Amino acid sequence: MTEINVVGGGLAGCEAAWQLANRGCRVILTEMRPLTMTPAHNSGNLAELVCSNSLGAENPDSPGGLLKAELRALNSLIMECADAARVPAGGALAVDRNKFAQLVTQKISGHPNIRVRRECRTDFPPAPGIIATGPLTHDSLAGALRQKLGHDMLFFYDAASPIIAADSIDMSKVFRASRYGKGSADYLNCPMNYEEYQRFYRALVEGETVPLKEFEAEIYFEHCLPIEVIAKRGPRTLAFGPLKPVGLVDPRTGKRPYAVVQLRREDADGQLYNLVGFQTNLTWGAQKRIFRLIPGLEKAEFVRYGVMHRNTFIDAPKVLVANFRLRDFPGLYIAGQLAGVEGYLESAGSGLVAALDLWARLQGKTVVFPRETLLGSLTDYVTRPNPDFQPMNANFGLLPPVPGKTKRQRRQNYAERSLACISMFAKNLND
Repeated sequence: MTEINVVGGGLAGCEAAWQLANRGCRVILTEMRPLTMTPAHNSGNLAELVCSNSLGAENPDSPGGLLKAELRALNSLIMECADAARVPAGGALAVDRNKFAQLVTQKISGHPNIRVRRECRTDFPPAPGIIATGPLTHDSLAGALRQKLGHDMLFFYDAASPIIAADSIDMSKVFRASRYGKGSADYLNCPMNYEEYQRFYRALVEGETVPLKEFEAEIYFEHCLPIEVIAKRGPRTLAFGPLKPVGLVDPRTGKRPYAVVQLRREDADGQLYNLVGFQTNLTWGAQKRIFRLIPGLEKAEFVRYGVMHRNTFIDAPKVLVANFRLRDFPGLYIAGQLAGVEGYLESAGSGLVAALDLWARLQGKTVVFPRETLLGSLTDYVTRPNPDFQPMNANFGLLPPVPGKTKRQRRQNYAERSLACISMFAKNLND
């Protein structure tokens, strides 16, 4: 039986390996960690989450919720493990990151059709195979990709938020609530009055940042900007962005604060909290000093400081065709963030799409993901000609239009149509 090479043990690679193995394929999954680490990872576990423990909204009327429903309909390993490792987060799906990665690692390592190989692959893998080495692809492999594909790699910067110990938060100055009272009160909110906000803002824009290397340009992904970059766009930008107080009332005053910093639970036991929207490139010393200006965090213990790292992705429309296949290399695919999808579940979904396409072609068949689904529309976006290509999250704007007089009606119609299509697709896939 032909062995399939899956390179990369992140969400895309693990999902791809699982889908192939469950259909009787023999898979070699190659992961360089822990022998070769990245600036963002801390362990050798497969599918380690590095930026956040949140996988987005659960409501199928939202893009994140709808994508989750589509993945569940196709028996996604990532969704199975995420559901088993969830922690309270209001209307969102958040996971205990350690438990989640451990579950994925156990599932993959224990599958009889998957062999995990721990080594840093630096060459272009043979077909059939899927390359899913992610935004922190090793420089040697990135060089091999450039040489083979004939196009320069693009890159942008992503940033991770700090994590603090729960017992170091001054609970007398914060309050539990979700915006507009939706879901359970799973977020801790640090309210700021005008004077507190101004003091914090001035310190933030003047804070020392980690210097970039000379050969690197400052290119940030708009959906994951460092907090200090947002702040420098104007003194009120934060109050209308990640620190917006809309939908929140401080029970101590009965009024809406001028600004609010939200803390989200990071682990199942509630011992760690993530500063929501606080991706940063500040030096560790600056983070400790500036973030302790936030009410309730004056004595915050930082379990992990925010970090900055370069994310790499290919110019996908120039080298990929349908379902993430490489145009000039039959039997080879590129999936995950390296292919230009942005987001944890989007990455897992691309791995699933690539795996099902590869499996079908080995059987002499073809699969066509419906454009009416987020999986299908995101795949179409990545492979459609686009001279100004940039990574993309799943969103309703990618889907063919639906009728509806209000935004809520259209969202419901998007969800109903997509779920019907993915249900029929799954049925036909298994027939």
